[in-house]
Amino acid sequence: MFYIGGTKNGALVGEAIVFKNSQLCSEFDYVLKQRGALLAKGRVLGIQFYELFKEDLYFVLAEKANKYAAQIAEAIKEAGYEFLTESATNQIFPIMPKTVISSLHEKFAFYVWKEIDESRAAVSLITSWATDQKSVDEIIEDIKNSSIPE
Repeated sequence: MFYIGGTKNGALVGEAIVFKNSQLCSEFDYVLKQRGALLAKGRVLGIQFYELFKEDLYFVLAEKANKYAAQIAEAIKEAGYEFLTESATNQIFPIMPKTVISSLHEKFAFYVWKEIDESRAAVSLITSWATDQKSVDEIIEDIKNSSIPE
C-alpha cells in the first residue's frame, strides 16, 4: 500500500491510496468511515487522478518537476552549498547562508525548513507541474551570483 500525492502534480487537492494487495483494501473504506476520515463525496476527488493517469500525464508532469529540481540542485552544488539530505524528487533542501536566503526570498516563494546554526539554514525548494524553465533559469542565475567565494 502506498499513496500518490496530487497537488504538486496538477490536482486541486488530495492523495490517492493505492493497494498492491487487494486483500488489504476489502474493508478500508468502511474503516475510514468509522473513524470519520472518509470524505462524503470523496469519489469526486478520484476523478482528478483518473484524468491525471490518462496517457501517463501524471508521470509526464512529475518527470518535468523532478528534472527542474535536479537542475536547481546541480546549480546549488556548483555554487558550493551543501544539502540537508539528498533527493531524487521535486523537493530539495539546500543549506544556505541566511543572507542568501533573504536575497532569494525577495523574488521566490519558499520557506526555511530547519535552522542549522547562527548564519545558515536549510530551505525547502519545491518544483511542480506549473514550474517553467524561465523560473528555473532565474533562480539558478541568482544562486550562481550568491556562490561561496573560492
